[in-house]
Amino acid sequence: MSSLSKREQEVALLIAQGQSNKDIARNLDITLRTVKAHVSAILEKLQVRDRLQIALKINRP
Repeated sequence: MSSLSKREQEVALLIAQGQSNKDIARNLDITLRTVKAHVSAILEKLQVRDRLQIALKINRP
């Protein structure tokens, strides 16, 4: 997870908690479009295909 920016880490943690993009945008006071951009970057950097895999990587001990 060290390859992620601080904001991407925040978004990834919220994804791992099961929050939707809309909820993440509201909680971080950013636009939905920005959340989607962060999610795309996270998927690419972690080399995973979907939000579930993000959560699994984040929650892995």
